[in-house]
Formats: sequence, structure tokens, C-alpha cells
Amino acid sequence: MKHRSMLLRSSIVLLCAASLAGCTTIKGWFGGDGKKDDGKPNEPVELTKITPTVTVAKMWSANAGKGEGRIGVRQGPVVADGRVYAAAIEGGVHAFDLQTGKQVWEYRPDKKADVLLSGGPGVGDGLVVVGGLNGEVIAIDAATGAEKWKAHVPNEVIAAPVIGLSLVFVRSNDGRLTALDAATGERRWFWVQDVPMLSVRGNDAPVLGPGYVFIGSDDGTVSALSATDGRPLWEQSIAQPEGRTELDRMADVDGTPVLDGTTLYASSFKKQTMAIDAPSGRPMWSSDHGGAGRIGLGTERLVVTDPTGIVFGLDKAGGSAMWQQDGLARRNVSGAAVQGDYAVVGDFDGYVHWIKLENGEFAARERVGGKAVKAAPVVADGIAIVQNVNGELTAFRLQ
Repeated sequence: MKHRSMLLRSSIVLLCAASLAGCTTIKGWFGGDGKKDDGKPNEPVELTKITPTVTVAKMWSANAGKGEGRIGVRQGPVVADGRVYAAAIEGGVHAFDLQTGKQVWEYRPDKKADVLLSGGPGVGDGLVVVGGLNGEVIAIDAATGAEKWKAHVPNEVIAAPVIGLSLVFVRSNDGRLTALDAATGERRWFWVQDVPMLSVRGNDAPVLGPGYVFIGSDDGTVSALSATDGRPLWEQSIAQPEGRTELDRMADVDGTPVLDGTTLYASSFKKQTMAIDAPSGRPMWSSDHGGAGRIGLGTERLVVTDPTGIVFGLDKAGGSAMWQQDGLARRNVSGAAVQGDYAVVGDFDGYVHWIKLENGEFAARERVGGKAVKAAPVVADGIAIVQNVNGELTAFRLQ
């Protein structure tokens, strides 16, 4: 079948790269399971016992179906209007009540269509939209779970669509951003950025601003497009794809850029983070710490995780590192979210860690099913929602 042959080809490409550069280097970078190689220098750091300084209460858990497993797409939930929406590769799309975890509705594609829902859901304008490994785009009524329309883009969709301004913005794995009419699914415009020969597996959604759509690309750039017609407005390089090999040149901006007022924050796999004046594209500051995952946004801090698993707290005003936490090195740490006064990240072994924004110290730790957490946690109404690669969702509140 088409999507399985596509995955096989992708696997062959990564194996070829591994043979040139060393499999131990590839493993952590491409979302491997992070299991230990005894006696080798790249094994994950063992977790040390901590004394919790905040109480984390598990509110509920639920299952969205068969999860992403080892595909490496970083499926995560989205929260809107008191509901949690989640998708799984073979589990369809589910809506849960944010406070109780009770299932509100479930949508499953027609089995004959053989749809694998690889992207996490996006929500907005009364729609929940999800993408598939064969480029399927499916829009569902957010209130009832009834299918509204289907569309198609040329490549697999592993990022959550973004909905707003009467459009659905779909990022596919070929570097293309497609804008579909939110009412009908008809294509309005598309924009394409060339994809490097080798890039980090997984990408993330664009972000909307007033009349803008901002998107990070695998070549290390962030672009601002006109939301109306896709016209490029500016492009800014977060990190230069420099180096002797394709591995050295990987500079992916895979985490969704963060828009805070008129400031846009973006981070690159090359350990670079930049603050940008969103209307003009002018750099405001640059930091030598960053990674391909999502940025956690606090009142005074940005939280980034670099490719080695080190977590940094950056000063929002100037980008300097206020602290770093080395206790999760080589544990394939997820992108970050902020819950109250704490950053929240997951790791390859299903642990979720709360880190003090003030000083970077561990504050609490919980485990979610013993399976990897690749997607950044999502925080809404003070509740952190975590999805692991088995499709299991867990909600936590701080007490």
C-alpha cells in the first residue's frame, strides 16, 4: 500500500545515513526509543531520586486508540472550549471532557479507505481537522464528531492543521503549506519550501497572527506569509545549515513558533533560538541554546530542550540562559510546556518532569504508561495533558 511503501523508503534513507555517520548518532536525533546501550557513552542519564516540591495530582486518563508507536510523528492533543481532542494512527479522533476525561464523541474513518491518521488534530471555527499518511485531510464537526468534508494534499501530514480566518492551513511533509476553505475543503492557495536531503523526523504546525501565517522550515528558516493568498512577506534564518555532512547541516525549525504579542520566538535543531519582531521579520536577539521541539512560554522565561536532552531556561528579554537542567540528557526529551511556575517535559521512558521556571530544579515527576512521550505536553485551564506513543492521554493538575 502507498503509505507503507512510503514509510519503508523513509526508513531506507535513514539507514543509509546511519551507515555513513554512525547509528548511535542517528538514534536519539530521529526519535528512537532511547533504550540504553550498556557501556556506550550515549546511553540515557539515569534518573536520580528527587524530593517533590509541588504536588501533582492525576485527574484522569483515557485512550485515543492505537498510538503512533515508532513512526515518530509526535502526535499530541489540542484543547478548546473545555474539550480535549486527540487522534491516533488507527484509533480515529476522540473528544474528551477536559475536567473529567469522559469521552464526548468518537470519529473513525471508513475502514475501506485505509486511512492512518498521522497528524494530531487542529481545532477552530467549529471544526476539528486531522491529516493522514497518504495526504488525507478530514474535517469533523467539533460539537458532534460528524464528518464535514475531505480533501487531499500531495504528501503525508504529520503536523496538526491550524484553523482560522475561515481557512484550514495544512503542513505536509514535502515542505508545502496548503490553505483550504474551512467550509468546503477547497484549496485556496499553497506555498512550498525546499526540503533538505536529510532532516529531523517530524514537523509541527504553523501559527497564525493578524493577517499572517508563520511557519518554520527544515532548512532553518522561519517565513511569514500573507494568510489571504500565501504571498511571502519575509524570511528569517534561525540557524545556518552549515557543516561538512548532511547530518552537520541539519537545522530544522520543527516546533511551532510561539507568538507573544508582536514577538515571535523560534528554535532550531542547531541549538539556536531567536526572538523576531513579527511584523517586520527583524531579529531582536539570538541565543546559542535551542532545539527542534516546541518552546515553553512563561512570563519571564522561555524553556527549550536541545538535541542532547538538556533543558534551558532563557530570559525572554535578551535570550541569555538563566539556568540549565542536565538531568535528562539523552532521554529523547519532548518539547516543553509551561504549567504555572513550572516547565513540563516528557521523555522516552514515559516519565513526565516538572521543572521550576525560577531556577531549573526538578519539582515533581510522574509516569504515564511506561511508553515514550514524544509530543510536547499541552496546558489549558491549569491542566497539563500528556499523550504517549500508545495513544494514552493523562491529565495532571498542580496542587
